[in-house]
Amino acid sequence: MFRSPRRKPQSQPVIVIGAGVGGLTAAALLAKRGYQVRVFDQAMIPGGCASTFKRRGFTFDVGATQVAGLEPGGIHHQIFSELDLDLPLATPCDPACAVYLPGETEPINVWRDPKRWQAERQRQFPGSEPFWRLMANLFRYSWAFQSRDPVLPPRNAWDLWQVIKALRPDTLLTAPYLFSTVGQVLQGYGLGADQRLKTFLDMQLKLYSQVDADETALLYAATALGVAQQPQGLYHLQGSMQVLSDRLVTALERNGGKLLLRHRIEHIQLEQGKATTVVIRNPKTGEVWTESAAQIVANVTVQNLVKLLGDQAPKGYAHRVDKLPPGSGAFVIYLGVDQAALPTACPLHLQFLYDYDGPIAENNSLFVSVSRPGDGRAPEGKATIIASSFTDPQVWWAEAGEQGSGGAGEQGYVVMKQRYTEQAIARLGQFFDLRPAHILHQEAATPRTFARFTGRDRGAVGGIGQRIPSFGPFGFANRTPIPRLWLVGDCVHPGEGTAGVSYSALTGVRQIEAAD
Repeated sequence: MFRSPRRKPQSQPVIVIGAGVGGLTAAALLAKRGYQVRVFDQAMIPGGCASTFKRRGFTFDVGATQVAGLEPGGIHHQIFSELDLDLPLATPCDPACAVYLPGETEPINVWRDPKRWQAERQRQFPGSEPFWRLMANLFRYSWAFQSRDPVLPPRNAWDLWQVIKALRPDTLLTAPYLFSTVGQVLQGYGLGADQRLKTFLDMQLKLYSQVDADETALLYAATALGVAQQPQGLYHLQGSMQVLSDRLVTALERNGGKLLLRHRIEHIQLEQGKATTVVIRNPKTGEVWTESAAQIVANVTVQNLVKLLGDQAPKGYAHRVDKLPPGSGAFVIYLGVDQAALPTACPLHLQFLYDYDGPIAENNSLFVSVSRPGDGRAPEGKATIIASSFTDPQVWWAEAGEQGSGGAGEQGYVVMKQRYTEQAIARLGQFFDLRPAHILHQEAATPRTFARFTGRDRGAVGGIGQRIPSFGPFGFANRTPIPRLWLVGDCVHPGEGTAGVSYSALTGVRQIEAAD
């Protein structure tokens, strides 16, 4: 359960690098608890991958389009309560997602009601219920363990004590599955050859874990697949995802913290092995200066963190980061359309796979988010459609040349972006009525766009793939090998999503308080 913080009337200065939801959550909580907090971000608006942009009366969510943790006891509910903030208005997503497999016109609806979802999966995947019962049990045990605030992975005695305090007899029931993947358990239940079930799981898990069922750690998958049902759930925010960041900024500034946008952190400096100083550049003026703090919180990817440290990065840490499998990028198309483009009773979130033989990427699979009338994202009689597909970031950088310096390579990038756009619209046109008269605004984003907008290395999204060696107890920790340097965001437990990065921020704040 969430524990009352100790407030420090005169406490240490803290610098937070990055104003994504994870960084803003850490900053707001630290400011509330009495720390002197400054947040720096290169962007013009806060929020990172959960921010928005506006075009011709339409409001588009940049990346994240749904949020978990708003229910009583959920992570956002807990954090907003401590910060004396009202929860944003939101509508439960029901179904959480409508999944269309190749050649099928009826979706697999991931219903919020557990009984309705059970009936749906029994109808869609006959004979699979023993597998789903196992997943439900593992989710229940893991969720209860997580609610008792363990620190994963533990890196010192205090962290380990938090894990021990969170353990209960039912937690031990998850131990036999600690090194299992979803694919292995499917084989154990005789379901490995069930193409529809395996494909459905691959599609859903790719959204949450970055990898398919054969690679996703079973215990992580149990939580990712179980969180959509009551009493938890996924939510569609009124207005946009930006409301989360805006309210966190309000809490930060109300408690004396400062947010400085258009300020890029270029380097973290160490003294006697401890993180003490950051080098800051104002991209607009070119001015460069340094600022010091007692604690530095980095809301960045592990790849970005190693770059910020340069040759000061611990060799073992840098080697581990360098050996990580390549992350995924995203190609995203943003459409402002006439309401007539949407079918009747269109779900808020849909997922399409077009060819069993193709990858869950590169426009063969699209995750689609649709606005609803009156939700603040589109003028009356209009709607937004946001469709994303996973893509290899390296391809986009190669097309433009390593430095994106123009010439033939740059032209190749433009041609590739246009080809992806046309393919995506053609695919979407199989479900939506995307005649030219219905498309009122259209633009696309690639990994290069995300790199420029968010500063993430190569524009990769979604954190680290939740494989056995990199999830939960085996993943990267908030507590880095460098004293006074902390990591929050989607590269540490429990992973991607606004709820995940918020939990990572809370864990980091607890560790900073304990170390102070």
